[in-house]
Amino acid sequence: MSVDFDFITTSDRPALLGISSTETLEAIQSGLAQLGYKVHTTQNHGEFLHRFNQLAYHLAVVEEDFSGGRLETNESLLSMQQMLMPNRRQTVLVVIGASFATFNPIQAYQYGAHAVLNPNEMFLAQQLIEKAVADNDLFMHTFRDALRRLA
Repeated sequence: MSVDFDFITTSDRPALLGISSTETLEAIQSGLAQLGYKVHTTQNHGEFLHRFNQLAYHLAVVEEDFSGGRLETNESLLSMQQMLMPNRRQTVLVVIGASFATFNPIQAYQYGAHAVLNPNEMFLAQQLIEKAVADNDLFMHTFRDALRRLA
C-alpha cells in the first residue's frame, strides 16, 4: 500500500471509493468532482477500511463485487454494516451493483446503505448521490444542531 498524503480542510468534502470496475470508477469520480468532493480511491478491502478509519468521510461508495468478491462476502460493506454508529454516522453509504434497482430504498435499507445504484443507470449517479446526501443532511440536521448547542 503506497502512502499518499492529502491534506483535508474543514471545508473539504472527502469521498472514499471502493470500486473495481474502471468504467464505474471513472463515472463516479467524474460526478463527484463536479459535486466538489475530494475523492480517495482504494484497491482492496484492507486499504478501504484503513482509509475509512483515518478520516471522517462524507461519502463512501462501494461496488458489490469490489476487489473480486461477491455482495455477500464484500468485506468493506460487511464492516460498514457492523460498524458502531459513532464511527459511521457522518458518512453517506452508496452501494453499486447489478443486483440492485436504482433508488430502491428497501434494498438500500437491507444492506445498511443510504442508496443503491445499478451500473446500467450510471447516468443517474450524480443525481442519486446529491439526493442521498441531501436526505441524510436533512435527517441529521437536528442531531448536529443539538451537538453544536452542547459544545
